Amino acid sequence: MAPDRKHILIVEDDVEIADMVGKALGDAGYYVSAVMTSDEVQIIFANDPPDLVLLDIMLPGDNGIDIIRRIRLNRTTPVIMLTALSETGDKVNALRLGADDYVSKPFHSQELLARIEAVLRRVAASPKQARDVYLEFDGWRLDTRSRDFVAPDGSLVLLTSAEFDLLRVLCEHAGQVLSRDKLVLMTQRRHVEPYDRSVDTLISRIRQKTESDPTHPTIIKTVRNGGYVFAPKVQEIMP
Repeated sequence: MAPDRKHILIVEDDVEIADMVGKALGDAGYYVSAVMTSDEVQIIFANDPPDLVLLDIMLPGDNGIDIIRRIRLNRTTPVIMLTALSETGDKVNALRLGADDYVSKPFHSQELLARIEAVLRRVAASPKQARDVYLEFDGWRLDTRSRDFVAPDGSLVLLTSAEFDLLRVLCEHAGQVLSRDKLVLMTQRRHVEPYDRSVDTLISRIRQKTESDPTHPTIIKTVRNGGYVFAPKVQEIMP
């Protein structure tokens, strides 16, 4: 694989869909692997870790929910779920477990490519695109250069790329009420879709990792009919 080509792993048991997506990605310049099972996913991660995973929910054996749960045990690799329109509950579960985005079947290959590019851009945010600072609040530290998140006890807290980007935006706008629409635009570079609850799911995931009692949050507060506000005072520290 050429070092400048991103590796996309397709996990899909429908051969026609896998071939169609693989061809579109190959034509777009990506290096592509395609597998059907959880065991094959583990082999790929062990030998040639992908830059992004396209993961179908309905698979033989371990399904997509099982696979993303296993990935998120120790990896932050971006995951985009491929779902059927009727799988609303599975979409929510996937987002809660750490999916970065989802695309509903049937989909157009150009839409999928746009989603992939958007996710990879967020992950690859470089020092030239944003200032490198430590964002500190209540003993927590968000390192915008290494994209590490450190708890008050010094332990490293695993954040997905979507969680990191959302937490960073909230920290940088501490004290401001930000609507769901604005948060989606600021973090995902797209406009919110009808019934899109991705921000709410990400907020819930961040609360689970930061709040002593996520049911009564003190860090990211909900503003009724407004959105969310980051409550603590944030200090910017140059590395």
